[in-house]
Amino acid sequence: MVDLAGTDILLKGGHVICPASGIDGIHDVAIRDGRIAAVEPSIPPAGAAEVIDVSGKLVLPGMIDTHGHVYQYVTGRFGLAPDMVGVDSGVTTVIDQGGPSCMTLPGFRKFIAEPSQTRIYAFLSAYLVGGLEGHYYPNLYSPDGVDIDATVRSAIANRDLVRGIKGHAEIGGFARWGIRVMEMAAEIARRAELPLYVHFGTLWGLPESGANGEDADTILERVIPLLKEGDVLAHPFTRHPGGFVNQQGEVHHVIRAALDRGLKVDVGHGSHFSYRLAKKAISAGVVPHTLGADMHGYNTHVPPPAGTPEAHYDDENHPFKGQARFSLTQAMSSMMALGLSLADVVPMVTSNPAQMIGLTDRIGALKVGYAADVSVLDDHRGRFLLRDNEDTRVIAERLLTPAFCLRAGKRFDAKAPILPQAVAA
Repeated sequence: MVDLAGTDILLKGGHVICPASGIDGIHDVAIRDGRIAAVEPSIPPAGAAEVIDVSGKLVLPGMIDTHGHVYQYVTGRFGLAPDMVGVDSGVTTVIDQGGPSCMTLPGFRKFIAEPSQTRIYAFLSAYLVGGLEGHYYPNLYSPDGVDIDATVRSAIANRDLVRGIKGHAEIGGFARWGIRVMEMAAEIARRAELPLYVHFGTLWGLPESGANGEDADTILERVIPLLKEGDVLAHPFTRHPGGFVNQQGEVHHVIRAALDRGLKVDVGHGSHFSYRLAKKAISAGVVPHTLGADMHGYNTHVPPPAGTPEAHYDDENHPFKGQARFSLTQAMSSMMALGLSLADVVPMVTSNPAQMIGLTDRIGALKVGYAADVSVLDDHRGRFLLRDNEDTRVIAERLLTPAFCLRAGKRFDAKAPILPQAVAA
C-alpha cells in the first residue's frame, strides 16, 4: 500500500480522465510536495492537509494550450498576459506560437517564461522579427527577414524553452514571395530537429487568390511535401482561403495522405474557426490531434481594470476579429458540439500536446512523480449557444468551464476576465 502520510492536497471524488494512464472514472488524486503522489479509486482522507471535494467535476492532467500568444507588449496587440490565458483560465501550460524570434527570445525568457506561474514554452518564429503585427507590416516577413543559421543556433541553445518552429503558408506570403519562406522555415525545423507548426489561411495583408498567379487552393499541396513526420498543420477549419476545405467546398485531396505519413493537425481555434467548414472536414475523417485556442488581443476582449477607460482603436479592418471572450475549455465545447466525444477531446489538450513537444515524461498525464499540474472543470449539461467568427450558431448540450487548476501543487482559481459566460439557448 502506498504511504500517503504528509499528503498536501487530496482531490476527492472527481471524474478523472488521464488518456496517458488509461484512467476514465471516479478516482482520488493525492498531491505531495508539488507532485502527484497517487491516483486511486479511493484514498482515505486521513493525513491530508487539505481535502478538496471535486465530486461532479472533471479532473484532467493540467491542460496544455498549443496555440497561445503571450509575448505581452512586445508583439503589439497580439500578446495577452500569460497567466490570464494560463492558470487563471484553468490551463497549466501555454505554448506561444511564433511570438519570440532568435533576436527576442532572451526577453521572452526573462520577462514572460520565468516570472509566469503558468508553464510557458515557445515555438520560435522563423522570422527575425518574430510575431509582430505582420498584417500591418508584411514586408518584414519576406525571405530577407529570415536567418536560417541564427534561428537554428538559437533553437538548439534553448531546448528547455523552444519546442518547435513557427512558419506561415498563406496566400499573402505566396503572392509576394512564392514558397521560399516556407522552404526556409522547413529547413530550420529539420536542422534543429524540431516540429514545424504551419499556419494555413490568409494572414499577411489579405491579397486575393490569383494575385501574381498564385492560387490559395494549391498552397497545401505545395507545402506538405516540405514537411516531416510530427510537423503540424494549423487552422484546418479556417474560414479564410488556403485551408483544408477549398473554395469549391471540398476537403483537399492531399490531407488524408499527409495524415497517414505522420503529420499532425492543430485546431488553432481563434479567429479562423468555422463550424461550417469544420463539419465538412470532420465528416471526411479529419480529427485534430491537438486543440490550440489561439487567443490574442485582436480576437479576445480584455476588460480594463476598474476605473480605467476602455481602449479604442481606429483601425479595425483586420482579419482577426473573433470571440469577445474565449478560453481553451470553450474550444473543447466547440469540438464536442461538432460531434466529437469528451474522450476524443481530452487527449487534444493533455497527452497529445505533450507528445507534440516531446515532454511526455513530465507533463500531460496524472502519473506518480509528475509535477502536480491538474485542471479541474465544471461539466454543464443543458442547451448552450455557441457561435463562430462567421456568426454561425450551434447549440451545445455540454459546456465545459474551468473551476480551478493546480500548477505544481499550487491552486489557482479560474478568475480570468476573458472567460466567457454561459449563454443558454
